[in-house]
Amino acid sequence: MDFANYFPIWNKLTPAHKERLTNAAELLKSKSGTVVHNGSMDCLGLLLIRKGQLRVYTLSSEGREITLYRLFEHDICLFSASCVMPNIQFEVIIEAEKDSEMWVLPSCLFKDLMEESAVVANYANQLISSRFSDVMWLMEQIMWKSFDKRLAAFLLEESVLEGTTALKITHEKIANHMGTAREVVTRMLRYFQSEGMVKLTRGAVEILDEDKLEALAE
Repeated sequence: MDFANYFPIWNKLTPAHKERLTNAAELLKSKSGTVVHNGSMDCLGLLLIRKGQLRVYTLSSEGREITLYRLFEHDICLFSASCVMPNIQFEVIIEAEKDSEMWVLPSCLFKDLMEESAVVANYANQLISSRFSDVMWLMEQIMWKSFDKRLAAFLLEESVLEGTTALKITHEKIANHMGTAREVVTRMLRYFQSEGMVKLTRGAVEILDEDKLEALAE
């Protein structure tokens, strides 16, 4: 089991804690599009990503989605074990964007380890701080950055993640990532197309001029 290679503080744990984690960890496989965790009432446990790509997002009262951050290989998600943090109310949904594998550590076990080990408790606090920093960065982008700049940056980021300039993504999906309406995305993409930055086809966006998008995103 290569679990130890994916847990950052493994070498700082006691032999007893290592044994408990090894015995309790279960490998979960999720197909693309599967909801792995659904809100604070779903206390799945700590997620340690072995491979794949997960999307962490939240819903508005009107049902509009916005992506908070993504999780990749070696990342850890603590908000899927929200019941270990009773003073933090943070409703998130976690979806597999690609076929993924992750270890699940039971919430009760991780809570015990946080109480028993200062190393685990400090690491959990670091995880929480890091993710809240991600969310605060997103809020700053939404509040202070115009939508055309945000969309340009999003397309460039998607291109890097997918390793191609031909993105198989719908306007609806982009809107869900960015917390806006599909019509807003469509209008802006058509403007990008008129400026020669992208080419639009059904269910896809092809980046034609990365330099222009980069200049806009900055």
